[in-house]
Amino acid sequence: MRDNNNVRVMGLEAAPPGMARVWAEAPTPSYIVDEARLTRNLSVLARVKRETGCRILLAQKAFSMFRFYPLIRVYLDGSTASGLFEARLGREKMGGETHVFSPAYREDEFDELLTYADHIVFNSFDQWKRFGAKALAAGAVCGLRVNPEHSTQDTPIYDPCAPGSRLGVRLADFEPEALDGISGLHFHTLCEQGAEPLAETLDVFEEKFGDYLPQMQWVNFGGGHHITKPGYNLGLLSSCIRRMKEKYGLTVYLEPGEAVAYHAGDLVATVLDVVETSGLPVAVLDTSAACHMPDVIEMPYRPPLYGSGEAGEKAHTYRLAGPTCLAGDVIGDYSFDEPLTRGTRIVFGDMAIYSMVKNNTFNGMALPAIVAAENDGWHIVRRFGYEDFKGRLS
Repeated sequence: MRDNNNVRVMGLEAAPPGMARVWAEAPTPSYIVDEARLTRNLSVLARVKRETGCRILLAQKAFSMFRFYPLIRVYLDGSTASGLFEARLGREKMGGETHVFSPAYREDEFDELLTYADHIVFNSFDQWKRFGAKALAAGAVCGLRVNPEHSTQDTPIYDPCAPGSRLGVRLADFEPEALDGISGLHFHTLCEQGAEPLAETLDVFEEKFGDYLPQMQWVNFGGGHHITKPGYNLGLLSSCIRRMKEKYGLTVYLEPGEAVAYHAGDLVATVLDVVETSGLPVAVLDTSAACHMPDVIEMPYRPPLYGSGEAGEKAHTYRLAGPTCLAGDVIGDYSFDEPLTRGTRIVFGDMAIYSMVKNNTFNGMALPAIVAAENDGWHIVRRFGYEDFKGRLS
């Protein structure tokens, strides 16, 4: 299908409101984040806050496009960070509460970290004993991450409860006598999951660590909650939150990442060539799975693509691949109503989360431009060139 500028864009008829023009006009490849869809997600999260009294923080590890932090802070209570740089970004650009968790803190960074963070979560009693006094003296609220050892997912790389996990204190290693100064417990066990696995995990968490909750002030349910996904059980989430509030008098924190920017962004790419093979024809794109959407290879998963079907479902099936030298730089097999030709644009969905924060310049690939689709039109926020690639290496 073609837009008014005669640019062929597959899936244009399925474009969210206001996105057809930017899909056709933005440079490719580009990550395009849509203010309207982002706001819709934030409104759902604000409703959860309003109805339960919980506090919700942006997990920056999933989405760090700080151009939208002024919008996000209208709805949420702050941010979470995995280390020094995210903590600084959250403090400088988001404000509100800044929570930090790391499996192990660095001695040479900890003093600076305390200038940004107001909540520090420790991964072990050894880390707590090493850094806790300094954190408390700086006025930080201190917590401990625990591991309920209860897996609810099938992807080991994203399972903090997998055997041998380094994340969180197991019950067998818990030291009740060392809790003085700890005011909250944190668990994070989910990855893009519903409320049912949360409720199941909460039962196990309470069974194992419930004896220590009366002496706490807060509990953090971590992230991985698909709160803004259609069909998510908001009522069950609310009951989990109220249970901790009413039974133990705890403030409940959630720290979603994907729920904030769920399906709020796209990645627009152009077909550079179509290569005939002994199998499927391969459409080589100007975007790369290895560089620009690494979770496609890491998880692995097949990203959604507007206007496409499964292989063989529509008349024309292609394997979509990147332009790097990596033989496995393959995005997936898709079918279309019309054949792909050089210059055709295609649009991957749900690309605001993780792709932008995990991308890389392998093979000297330029990073995609970053585009904001806002109420007053679309804007190129950042373009990347040779100096960005060069400056990382020497």
